[in-house]
Amino acid sequence: MQDNYLAKWLNNELSEEEIIQFKKTDEYASYQKIISASNKLKAPNFDKDKVLKAIENEKYKSITPKVIKLNPYTKLIRVAVAVALICGLAYFYTNSLDETISTDYAQNDEVVLPDASEIILNAESKIAYNKNKWDKTREVSLEGEAFFKVAKGKKFTVSTSQGTVTVLGTQFNVETRKNFFEVTCYEGLVSVTYENRKTKIPAGSSLMVINGKITPISQIKTSSPSWIQNESSFNSIPLEFVLNEFQRQFNIIVNTKNIDTKQLFTGTFNNENLELALKSISIPSQINYTLKKNKVLFYAKK
Repeated sequence: MQDNYLAKWLNNELSEEEIIQFKKTDEYASYQKIISASNKLKAPNFDKDKVLKAIENEKYKSITPKVIKLNPYTKLIRVAVAVALICGLAYFYTNSLDETISTDYAQNDEVVLPDASEIILNAESKIAYNKNKWDKTREVSLEGEAFFKVAKGKKFTVSTSQGTVTVLGTQFNVETRKNFFEVTCYEGLVSVTYENRKTKIPAGSSLMVINGKITPISQIKTSSPSWIQNESSFNSIPLEFVLNEFQRQFNIIVNTKNIDTKQLFTGTFNNENLELALKSISIPSQINYTLKKNKVLFYAKK
């Protein structure tokens, strides 16, 4: 990793390509965790007026003010600093108990939870859960996309920035990306809460939200998400989301020129064969592409 990546990242000065490279490093995950914990640290309240009043009271009670004049103030300051340090360390320790697993571009991963529930993470995704509290609270936070096989038991919750999914024991897929949220149930029944509105999703159904708009619940015919079999499938999805997924699966920079990325795309591309994937996207969309190293440009035909 280049020495100036951290400074440029903190100042939001990294280019899109540099961000992709930076996210591949081990340091990136560590920096994210440190920043997340430090942002939540909070020092205890310190009442300055109360401290000064205490000093004045001691001043008039004391026979030898020159000897003890600053002692009460110093003692209180030391106590306040100690309390702040203890609270900070306690919070960081409790927070560090969370298990965090993440994937990079062109990478999947499998996770087995303490109750034998299974999670398969798609590319550029992250989950976190508290292993020590799992017996009491089965809750997972998700960024990106994951397929869940939940063991029967207490309520199981998947929390995302866009909505919450609650089940008892079932199989389902959750994808939460920028301006895109989808929950697909493959077995059992799931409850989805989006903008304080609860919706029951039975097996063989999918709920999708695109750009804040909820689409009608659709039916599916598969028993698991296509990306588990190294394919990405779409049904009337804006092309921009298709290209974003292509970029994640192949760790490649995607640019567009003179094409309508809002046009709807229906089709599938292979997640392991780059040339085949490019043709699977460009031919149905009637667009061209040029590939140079780790960059691809999609552009309209003349």
